[in-house]
Amino acid sequence: MSLRFVDLSVPIQEPLPGELNGGMGAILAASIQYQSHEETRPEFGMMFGGATEKDMPGGFAIGAEKLQLTAHAGTHVDAPWHYYPTSEGKPARTIDQLELEHFFAPGVVLDLRGHAPGDRIEVEELAAAVERTGAPLAPGDVVCLWFGQDERFGTKDYWDDYPGLGAEATRWLIAQGIKVIGTDAPGLDRGNPYMARDFQETGDASLLWEAHRVGIDHEYFQIEKLANLGELPARGFYVACFPVKIKGASAGWCRAVAIFGLEAAG
Repeated sequence: MSLRFVDLSVPIQEPLPGELNGGMGAILAASIQYQSHEETRPEFGMMFGGATEKDMPGGFAIGAEKLQLTAHAGTHVDAPWHYYPTSEGKPARTIDQLELEHFFAPGVVLDLRGHAPGDRIEVEELAAAVERTGAPLAPGDVVCLWFGQDERFGTKDYWDDYPGLGAEATRWLIAQGIKVIGTDAPGLDRGNPYMARDFQETGDASLLWEAHRVGIDHEYFQIEKLANLGELPARGFYVACFPVKIKGASAGWCRAVAIFGLEAAG
């Protein structure tokens, strides 16, 4: 069996200098305390009665880290509970309640590059992007929206300046049998400043998280902050994106990966 893997994830990391601007980047920032092999001697190395640093190879204990972060940091899967307390008239499910089969399926990359920050993707353009892949969507496909936003990862513009799906486009994907929709932007909706601008100008509250709120009526799952979609063809690969099982959580971190060669292996 000969398989090839492409990493579709961004790292969980502390903010880079100049990256944060008080917006989404600050909300999703992680704090990581790195503990060296010397620093963990009291906490880990000495838990064995009578052991001293002389009993450790070179006097070293173990390397470790302590993290403080939201479940929406890094590349992650959103559960319906994130969107609203109910979905399809029932209590919305949390990340630990979702079936694993949704997160290992054929992938489809839709090329939506060239949009300005704040642009809303509507049904017609989404359908045209699907047509350009050469085949219709199949129920259960993992749809990956390629905006090229990951190229700005590590900058303040990454966090708030990006396009996203409108509500009708989101509903259209779900109507094709799609349960998992991924994006290389921080969110499936447009950047927060653009939603806020349009709400302030129109007073239309339905413009706020309109793609997310589709989950009130239709259960579906998002992968946010994908990366390296430009290394993939439109089709011909599987996506594995199993979320970490956090009890009762609205999301779970995942190491999203594209896998080539499974068809031949089967």
